[in-house]
Amino acid sequence: MGKLYIVFGFVFASFFTANAQDISESAIGIRFGDNSGFGSEISYQQLIGYTNRLEIDFGFRNKSDINSYKATGIFHWVWSLENRFNWYAGFGAGFGNIKGGGNSNTFFFATGGIGIEYNFEAPFLISLDFRPEYSLYSVYKGLKSNIGLSLRYQL
Repeated sequence: MGKLYIVFGFVFASFFTANAQDISESAIGIRFGDNSGFGSEISYQQLIGYTNRLEIDFGFRNKSDINSYKATGIFHWVWSLENRFNWYAGFGAGFGNIKGGGNSNTFFFATGGIGIEYNFEAPFLISLDFRPEYSLYSVYKGLKSNIGLSLRYQL
């Protein structure tokens, strides 16, 4: 009976080891989304610990009447689903600035996120996520829904 527990323990441990290898250590790419005109962002992810990571995104917009930028940082917990699929959830914050019509408005916001990703055998990662953002003041005031599709290269 003791041998059965040892075998079960090794199988159980190898299952979690194999799943953890499907989480990219670092990746850089583009996140296509929409939130008050921020249509795309440069995105970087870095694994922290065994199943956690930090995602940093920088978006900008340059039009004839409005110039703006937005930076976001999110801490993710990542769980393996099946094969090369992972899902993740987390929280974070960000800031930005909107300039237009002679005015400049800086804003700060809190955000959360939940998504699913597929880790290809080639060094590419694709993900789809939902990111609600909430700000208390400025022209960015209120709750914004941000849905994004990301394509990243794993470093």
